Amino acid sequence: MEAATPGASLEPAGDESSLGERYIDVDVGRFWGERLTSELRKDPILGRWVIIAGGRSRRPNPFRHYTTTIESPDPCPFCPGNETLTPPEVLVYRGAEGEASSWKLRVVPNLFPALRIEGDLDKKGEGLYDLMRGIGAHEVVIETREHGENPATFSAEQMTLVIRAYRDRMMDLLRDGRFRYVMAFKNHGAPAGATLAHSHSQIIALPVVPVRVMAALEGSEKYFEYRGRCIYCDILAQELDDPLRVVVQNHHFVAIAPFASRFPFEISILPRKHEAFFWGLSQDQLTGLAELLQDVLRRYSLALKDPPYNYIIHTAPPGYATPDRFHWQVEVIPKLTEVAGFEWGSGFFINPMPPEEAAVRLRDLERVMDVPEGHLLAGAATKSGDS
Repeated sequence: MEAATPGASLEPAGDESSLGERYIDVDVGRFWGERLTSELRKDPILGRWVIIAGGRSRRPNPFRHYTTTIESPDPCPFCPGNETLTPPEVLVYRGAEGEASSWKLRVVPNLFPALRIEGDLDKKGEGLYDLMRGIGAHEVVIETREHGENPATFSAEQMTLVIRAYRDRMMDLLRDGRFRYVMAFKNHGAPAGATLAHSHSQIIALPVVPVRVMAALEGSEKYFEYRGRCIYCDILAQELDDPLRVVVQNHHFVAIAPFASRFPFEISILPRKHEAFFWGLSQDQLTGLAELLQDVLRRYSLALKDPPYNYIIHTAPPGYATPDRFHWQVEVIPKLTEVAGFEWGSGFFINPMPPEEAAVRLRDLERVMDVPEGHLLAGAATKSGDS
């Protein structure tokens, strides 16, 4: 299924008020048949187990309805005219006029950073414990001039600028020899971690490679040593061969509901072409990723009533010696359930929505919205905070 260019209406074919419930309160029995027993599934890369408990979606209120509305300070520091309320930008994309007032996207240092860029690491030990100074970089990508917009409502051009900013800032930050990893991520809505309403995402440079990334690298290495192939490429080939879990695809990227999804409606976006490093994106790939990521987020907005969500770009660290063994990807997770005591205590996640059913719900939106197949990107999606 190809993602498409803007042009057609997104008005639902039937009762708009029931659209969200139609997709949240799904009948998983259509996929599972009479087998509403749970399954344990193992993530082939990270080795973690998840419980796919399809029958639990029949509980009262199996998914939570969180609001994405956030109270905004007055004035909003990210709105045009208030540039002095943020630190000076480290990157700015401007309109054709080239004037300060015509900016389209700004990247600024976080006013309240988790890590600071000044100083040396000063690594040391205290007995058996290791520590170092909190050196790094923490930046905010102000994604748009418009206060009420979000990625589901951006133009294709604006979404491409956001992806381009991630690439450009990663490349610049990695010139600093102190940094071992750079992560770009977005928190949409307060339950997902956002503290300001104006659409923004964040970039953090770290002096160490995160444990989550190391685990993915190690899992990929083990598979390559056994099979002689990239595990992500093999996953992509298998999912495309039997597209039960494929949500949407275009010329450069494929979005799937992972076999061992931890959360309902979790999505992984993989490039078709093998590449270990996110910052290797070509201009065509930038456009293709922006298109597909926006397509997924519009499906969330329409099917799940604009839920809070996080997306994270996972890339190999700079200087990774065996790039043929790893495949960068984007992880997208809507906030529909809570992580509770069992998950924290066991490391297992309980997912009440089989990924196969989640893929069907998201994939079938063209039919329900009464638009031509592949034209979900057309028109304007639901505004943030309207739920």
